[in-house]
Amino acid sequence: MSKSVTIRVPDDLHAQLQERAETEGTTVTALITKAARNAVRDPRLEGAAEVFRQFVADNADTFDAAFPDDAPARMDAAEIPGRAA
Repeated sequence: MSKSVTIRVPDDLHAQLQERAETEGTTVTALITKAARNAVRDPRLEGAAEVFRQFVADNADTFDAAFPDDAPARMDAAEIPGRAA
């Protein structure tokens, strides 16, 4: 269920929101909802996904050796970060 929230913004900010929404093919509501989600996101998680991706890339050969049946066979090695071509 969603709740309605009313806010007042300056005319110039509203114009910028409308322009950006049009450019991105979305709505002002969607832009503000995204901004609100970002505002309440746990700062401890910022960058966690990138750290994990880098860890996997740095240890790809070890993972492949430990789990040979799960090694990515469908991707070209050059497309996988951390893999030699």
